[in-house]
Amino acid sequence: MKPTPRLALLTLCLGLLSACSTETRQAPIVDRPTASSPRFRPVTPAADDLKPDARGTYTVRRGDTLLRIALDHGQNYRDLIAWNNLSDPNDIKVGQVLRVAPQERAVAANANAANAASAAVVTSPISMPGADKPAAPARKSVPRGDKKPYSDSAVAEAEKGENPKAVDVIKATPPGALPVGSAVTASDDEKLSWMWPSDGRIVATFDEGKNKGIDIAGRMGQQVMAAGSGKVMYAGSGIRGYGNLVIVKHSNNLLSAYAHNRTILVKEGQTVTKGQAIAEMGDSDADTVKLHFEIRQQGKPVDPSKFLPSR
Repeated sequence: MKPTPRLALLTLCLGLLSACSTETRQAPIVDRPTASSPRFRPVTPAADDLKPDARGTYTVRRGDTLLRIALDHGQNYRDLIAWNNLSDPNDIKVGQVLRVAPQERAVAANANAANAASAAVVTSPISMPGADKPAAPARKSVPRGDKKPYSDSAVAEAEKGENPKAVDVIKATPPGALPVGSAVTASDDEKLSWMWPSDGRIVATFDEGKNKGIDIAGRMGQQVMAAGSGKVMYAGSGIRGYGNLVIVKHSNNLLSAYAHNRTILVKEGQTVTKGQAIAEMGDSDADTVKLHFEIRQQGKPVDPSKFLPSR
């Protein structure tokens, strides 16, 4: 028997309804914040972290110690304690701003920077009415006919009549004396006399990125000598990685450091001469017996071979 058209149509509709009732599982939709969303908060460095340190100051960073900061700036840690009124030198906090230079030197450095900035500004004169007319020559109340050829006597005579106070100040200034804030030049540092701090084979050379000085191999108890005359700025074991350490300050610009000693033979504040025994070689905070020797110029490590005599 042939199916009727109505029955065929009913069967087709039932098939379509069953197909539509089959659900397809979809991945859940997650509402992710975008840059335009009010919930979006980009992570940016703190504003204070982007500001450079002012001249003569340093912002404490994670892992810093007062001794390390003093060494990196060529200063005595006791001076840092005094300049910053620290009751406990071990209690410094991340983000704390410390003064690492004398107040006078920092002020002079900032003044020099301001003067340099103002000197870079170019100014143009403004023409005023009648300014194109040549100015009348100034009248001389007393005729000057005393021009003389250069000679020592002529200079001496000129000094008597021209600003005697300035002449007296210059004559009273001792040779080599520098005003506050003046930089120590390389020629001043070259006047220092240096020697090797110990005998032995060099097992590590200077590398600013890895090794801030040179390493000299030796035997336990071997003498370590001051490479130049100066004053002991530090003697102790408070800087990690250096062991028993001696730091000698030779000038306002230069200091030397002697690390990994077995025994320290000098005290802080003691004046030492070139060649004087200041320690005994050892392996404190090191894997072998050696002397780690550094020279720092304005707190920055420099190659000691440029200062030490050839051998």
